[in-house]
Amino acid sequence: MSFSPPPLPSAINGANGQRKINHITSLDEPFPSSSALDAATTRHKQGNFEIASRKLPILKAGPIDAMSARLGIPIPEMIFGDNLVSITHLPSGWSISFTAEPALDLVDKTGEKMLRVAYAGEWSSSREKTSAGISEVVKPYDWSYSTTYQGTENVPPQPEQSSSSPPKLQPSNAKIPLPLLQRRDPILFNDDVVLYESELDDNGISILSVKFRVMPQRMLLLSRHFMRLDNVLLRVRDTRVYVDFETETVIREYTAREESFETVRRGLLMQGLMPADVTIALRDPNQVVGLLKVVETKVDSLELKGVTGGR
Repeated sequence: MSFSPPPLPSAINGANGQRKINHITSLDEPFPSSSALDAATTRHKQGNFEIASRKLPILKAGPIDAMSARLGIPIPEMIFGDNLVSITHLPSGWSISFTAEPALDLVDKTGEKMLRVAYAGEWSSSREKTSAGISEVVKPYDWSYSTTYQGTENVPPQPEQSSSSPPKLQPSNAKIPLPLLQRRDPILFNDDVVLYESELDDNGISILSVKFRVMPQRMLLLSRHFMRLDNVLLRVRDTRVYVDFETETVIREYTAREESFETVRRGLLMQGLMPADVTIALRDPNQVVGLLKVVETKVDSLELKGVTGGR
């Protein structure tokens, strides 16, 4: 199944190309109109790139039912289906966007990657029914909503007369230049956008969020999926997208980590945390990520300098 992010109008207003419109905090219509989505989208132009973000309320019943039907699985109880973060290279039309639906489409629907909870719970009526009195509960899809989503890349078609390949992220040995990101450069534009969240029927949490910061010469985006299944497992799956506005280089780095709940709990105790503080730390991916084993890494990159056309 393929997805296209909601269309982004090309108009840019304000100093440095940033559109100064506050995020909408409530919408009456069950399916927001194009004008409502436009008004809720904030944009910033830096060099040849445009960065956009949008934050809207949780989807209403109609859009939730429609999305669930398209995906074939129940939807997390907190689904922000209209939220968006995107990076667009204006001369070429290449872009990468982060939205909820394509992320959820990568959740396992076969049952092969399902997790078992440590105890049977009181499952909400919106989830699959289970038998009472059992010690373990298994659902016919990965109800932890673990996703390998690394963004939706839009590769523009090349003109018929063009002999060059369309711009596309390719496997690479490039590295994100961390020393440059550690500089105290002014932040011109930043945001933190949640795409979906589930409390796993009070057995933990699964949340996918995207945050980014734009500096004068570069930007960094972090899309993080954090999953904690109490007494079973913790996962952190990070996608970082780095953009150099001068060289017009894009680097995408994906890292997946996981570890057993008990191993992480012991690790926090060995750091000197008190039991009450361990409970708090287990809710914070920044405090546990260093205790998780790396299980997968991959890097892609793309050079967009001088690439035009395609739109």
